[in-house]
Amino acid sequence: MASQRFLALPYYNSMPAKSRLFLTLPISSYTRIADITVAGFRNRLLTAAAVAMSDDINVLPVQSEDSTDQGSSTSQIGGFAFESGAGVGGGGGFGFSLSSSTSVSLMEVEEQDKMVDRAINASIVLAAGTFAITKLLTIDMDYWHGWTIYEIVRYAPQHNWTAYEEALKTNPVLAKMMISGVVYSIGDWIAQCYAGKPLFEFDRARMFRSGLTGFALHGSLSHYYYEFCEFLFPFQDWWVVPAKVAFDQTLWTATWNSIYYVVLGFLRFESPANVFIELKATFWPMLTAGWKLWPFAHLITYGVIPVEQRLLWVDCVELIWVMILSTYSNEKSEARHSEAKPELSEESQSAIPKVF
Repeated sequence: MASQRFLALPYYNSMPAKSRLFLTLPISSYTRIADITVAGFRNRLLTAAAVAMSDDINVLPVQSEDSTDQGSSTSQIGGFAFESGAGVGGGGGFGFSLSSSTSVSLMEVEEQDKMVDRAINASIVLAAGTFAITKLLTIDMDYWHGWTIYEIVRYAPQHNWTAYEEALKTNPVLAKMMISGVVYSIGDWIAQCYAGKPLFEFDRARMFRSGLTGFALHGSLSHYYYEFCEFLFPFQDWWVVPAKVAFDQTLWTATWNSIYYVVLGFLRFESPANVFIELKATFWPMLTAGWKLWPFAHLITYGVIPVEQRLLWVDCVELIWVMILSTYSNEKSEARHSEAKPELSEESQSAIPKVF
């Protein structure tokens, strides 16, 4: 009965028997044949990909089996599992998953990198600390003949202070630049430890950026700022100290905070748009946060400390302030990068063409 539907077709009677049988199959059989053909083609394509990758990675035995639209196939290639089938990608596509051995190896590599970083950081801290202590304790080394340890420890602070004053007379800008560089590096290190990082797992690049900013800009600019402030308020009346504090905590603080954030942003190779967004978001909070600390400290700065010694006193207080500045700046940057990573991964996944 089925073949009678095709009796009117030209050349039907002259066709081979297999071709006639194929034409008499119901429509559902055609769909079944197409599904089986597509599944077989998909598995053959995965096998070919495994062969192509065998030059670069170790190839494990490929396990595959023909499946229909309700099944799935998995091919393990060099530690990666390619999962395909109806359950992946909504009916087609393939995904990658790391095997347990690859995960263990990646964890071992990360642990080795952390150990190397700890060793490097510990070496930097120990070397810097040893150099500083040695310089401080050996200030009187030329006069040690017959001195006791008590005499060395007793006179070392006094003579170090004398050497510092001599450096301020001979090259005041360089001396203040070095002080600010050290303070800004230590302040950033304290900020990282306060944020939860172990003592020797700090970010060296971040600490270097902060120290470079303090050395290149804060020391020199502060030197000229304090001289300008004395020129601007040359009086000795009672209102001069409050006026200097108000001037410091408005124009100078706003200017220096902006310089610090802009320079750190460019040292991180961020775009000007991101630097401007960070500066806009942190300008007012940081300015008002400074009002909780600096007005009280600057009553001593402008009321008691001589002009040449002001930066040293301010840098001692800035061990706390740099910690706040660095924390604010790097938190904003890290938050922005963490938000950009998921967006980048989504864009990269959407850019991958659909194979099946």
